[in-house]
Amino acid sequence: MSMRGTVESVLLSEPEIQQRIDLLGEEINRDYAGRELLAVCLLKGSVVFMSDLIRRLQMPLTIDVMRASSYGDATESSGSVKILQDLDRDISGLDVLVVEDIVDTGRTLAKTLDLLRFRQPRSLKICTLLDKPSRREVQIPIDYTGFVIEDHFVVGYGLDFDEHYRQLPYIGILKL
Repeated sequence: MSMRGTVESVLLSEPEIQQRIDLLGEEINRDYAGRELLAVCLLKGSVVFMSDLIRRLQMPLTIDVMRASSYGDATESSGSVKILQDLDRDISGLDVLVVEDIVDTGRTLAKTLDLLRFRQPRSLKICTLLDKPSRREVQIPIDYTGFVIEDHFVVGYGLDFDEHYRQLPYIGILKL
């Protein structure tokens, strides 16, 4: 399997990303001081971000994962959202922080949030590394945002194109 496309430029460098995650960690630590938190990683793209983020958190913390998809191997959301892997635990009465790599149209995250709200957590907040508001079709209340970006197809730091580029330590703009 060969990679398609090339990274035409670096949008966010590794030091920029790490500095912003430091600040997100400080903000989340303030907001959840004295409380226990369940951090939910939305696979697969968020795994790198979540790994770095949780190492900065100082409250009692547990983690779980979900996997939802609307892209497949395309560069645009298909509009069809599928929950491919659900949580392993009951979240009722818990403080839940959903950790997302990028909020684009909002459709995938909206469906995921509806499912989680139905399970009656004590609180439900969203932390995303990247927010692309110019593409939003469903309004999502984002509580913690790493970076607001323009409408580029980005890869690296966990984000992929057809399962490639996730290992890059920076976020780059992909040219197909």
